[in-house]
Formats: sequence, C-alpha cells, structure tokens
Amino acid sequence: MTESRLPFPPFDEESALQKVQAAEDAWNTRDPQRVSLAYTPDSVWRNRDTFVTGRDEIVEFLTAKWEREQDYVLRKSLWGFRGHRMAVRFQYEWHDADGQWWRSYGNELWEFAENGLMSRREASINDVRISEADRRWFGPRPDDERGPGHDIPLQ
Repeated sequence: MTESRLPFPPFDEESALQKVQAAEDAWNTRDPQRVSLAYTPDSVWRNRDTFVTGRDEIVEFLTAKWEREQDYVLRKSLWGFRGHRMAVRFQYEWHDADGQWWRSYGNELWEFAENGLMSRREASINDVRISEADRRWFGPRPDDERGPGHDIPLQ
C-alpha cells in the first residue's frame, strides 16, 4: 500500500490551513516516530545548522531535540502557499535542563510530494530567553483557537 496523507497538493487556503494545523498537532505530541510519518522516507531537512535526510534521521533528531527542549509547546501559522509549497511561521516554548524557559521563533519552507507527505523542510530559528511568567502556551491549541483568525503574536 502506498503511503499518503491528506490533504494533497496543490493546496488551496482551506487545505493549507489543515496541513499546518495537522503539523502543529503532531509536533505537540513530542512523538518522534509519529511525526516522522508525515514526511517522505527520503525527506530532506535543514533545521538551524543541522541537515537531516530520511525518517530514521528525523526520529533521531527529534528524540534529541525533545530531550533537550523540555515541556515543548508549539504554535504554527500559515504565511503563504502555492502549488506544492508552503511558508509557515512558528513559535514554541520550552525549558532547558536548568529550568530556563525559552521562546523559539522561526520560519519554515515546506515542499510536498503528490501523496501529501512532506519531502523538504527548511527551518530558520532564533531563541529568546523568557521567564516562566512570560509563557503563553501550556499545551496543545484548544479547539476554540483553531482556524483562521487565531494567529500567533509577533513577540
């Protein structure tokens, strides 16, 4: 059986928003194996200064990430789309082993295969030290904050 993941490209606004929310939901599970299944078996990534190829490396990368970035909570926002590609901005909060909280700001470029799996991901990310009192998110996005009109703030 051929792997696939709805919605399929080319994307319209509704299907692009669905894809972004599905990615946010999956990453908030912090389950590297589950997340890896949204990518083609030979997917290529650039995440900051790290280059990753294929699902095994994705799982290895995400396992190390979520060991380091504890209590990770993510929000994604569609920036634009065309055909098989999307631009997404995101923010996530996490703390390190010393208890210091961080908000990470980033932009991603995504490219999808015909079967709806992501074949390419490029992420540029910056980290800002925050206090625990400055946290915005404490778990996955509630249902009443999903969909258009619920964007993430700039800072």
